[in-house]
Amino acid sequence: MNNFSELALSTVLNSNLAKNCFVTPTPVQAQAIPPALSGRDVVATAQTGTGKTLAFVLPLLETLTRQPGQPGVAAVILSPTRELALQIDEAFKKLAAGTNIRSAAVVGGMNEQRQLLAIRQGAQVLIATPGRLCDFLERRLVKLNAVRVLVLDEADRMLDMGFLPAIQQIIAPMPATRQTLFFSATIESSVAHLINRYLNNPVRIAIGSTTKPADHIDLHVYEVEQDRKLSLLHSLLDKEQGSFLVFARTKHGADRLARKLSARGVRTATIHGDRTQSQRNQALRGFQKGDTRVLVATDVAARGIHVDGIAHVVNYDLPQVPEDFIHRVGRTGRAGARGLASTFATRSERSEIRRIERTISLRLLQQQVSPEVILEKDMPAPRVVVMPPRAAAPPARRPQHGHAFKSKPRSFGKPRRQRAAG
Repeated sequence: MNNFSELALSTVLNSNLAKNCFVTPTPVQAQAIPPALSGRDVVATAQTGTGKTLAFVLPLLETLTRQPGQPGVAAVILSPTRELALQIDEAFKKLAAGTNIRSAAVVGGMNEQRQLLAIRQGAQVLIATPGRLCDFLERRLVKLNAVRVLVLDEADRMLDMGFLPAIQQIIAPMPATRQTLFFSATIESSVAHLINRYLNNPVRIAIGSTTKPADHIDLHVYEVEQDRKLSLLHSLLDKEQGSFLVFARTKHGADRLARKLSARGVRTATIHGDRTQSQRNQALRGFQKGDTRVLVATDVAARGIHVDGIAHVVNYDLPQVPEDFIHRVGRTGRAGARGLASTFATRSERSEIRRIERTISLRLLQQQVSPEVILEKDMPAPRVVVMPPRAAAPPARRPQHGHAFKSKPRSFGKPRRQRAAG
């Protein structure tokens, strides 16, 4: 398939593709959509930023459009994080406009009554995180016995996060005859077990290498002392254009770094597991719009950050495991664009850098730390703009009698006693 116009889609979906400027499919879309439209189970592995969302949303919508079926939940899309689920829901609504197929985002950290209301009002597609959907199932607030299509997006990440029991509980009430679309960045032993158990003779699709970053991402490494990292980051911010996604290892570290950057005039936001959903949405929205130049994140939130045009990813702290390096740097260079990923490592972390290089079968390009990168304690104090004091307002003058209001004219005739006597 070289063009979406080659697909036998409904008029509404063709129109929505055109409105959203989808003309030429990406490789994963070209290979996954035709078998999915024919009803086959699909297992697809591809690097992040290759267009996997459309690869399952489009055939799912066409299937439900052709065969409306009985009322109730007809499809479930599972994703590892709230942010990713919400972004899928946003993309789904754009493509589903005019089809009468409605979706509901079922995620933790948000008002559950609104989610339940959307389900009761007839949402046919649930775009959910495993934890919240499991909770609804246990409380018998949702039924999945009529599900016809199940999508597992970023399945490897869901298993890494310990969601296997929840996934099994969600799949249990679904009909065995359903269609399952399985998308993952990697296929490890636990993922392979899930495929063997729940998919029926799937079509296997592999796009590029899933064990190393895309070729159009430049991978740099700086050996730098811990107390010079902040100065090095400022140096990169001064030299490079565009937005920066900076990864810290801990939530506390992310907050501390964001405060230091903000104090020096860099528009910065944070996103991690302790932030409320409203705060996370606001941070991500500001980063997408360009109102925020730097977004500091932890690995838990990495899979939920699907923003096109991120110029630079910085590994301020090394990831816990080498595999997370692939997911981090994959946030840049999306949709074929050029990307840059810089990694900060101390001398004592050389062995961890070697492990990362062995995992991705690539060498990181060593960069020299310029002499201008100084110790954090020697960095100039944040510039504080002191506004001149406002001129004191003159004291309020009490209104004088006869100025603020009119008094009754005074009589200058005879005194009252004399008038009475006369």
